[in-house]
Amino acid sequence: MSTTISFNDLRKIKDQLPSGSMDRIAQELGMAPDTVRNFFGAQNFETGSTVGIHIEPGPDGGIVVIDDTSVLDCAMKILRE
Repeated sequence: MSTTISFNDLRKIKDQLPSGSMDRIAQELGMAPDTVRNFFGAQNFETGSTVGIHIEPGPDGGIVVIDDTSVLDCAMKILRE
């Protein structure tokens, strides 16, 4: 099931994560840290890949449609700790 969020809200979530969270999420989900960073808007495809998000331009940074919410779910779990 996909979910939709504004790009700016996705970046706010990323900015609230404690240091080391990208590596922790990557380790928990078995993916490269740069793949997690790409989920949050980075564009390093030499050592990372895409993670099933689609960004559509628009107000508030645009809309992000997330096909696989596992990275977002893991980030939200960290924020609740």
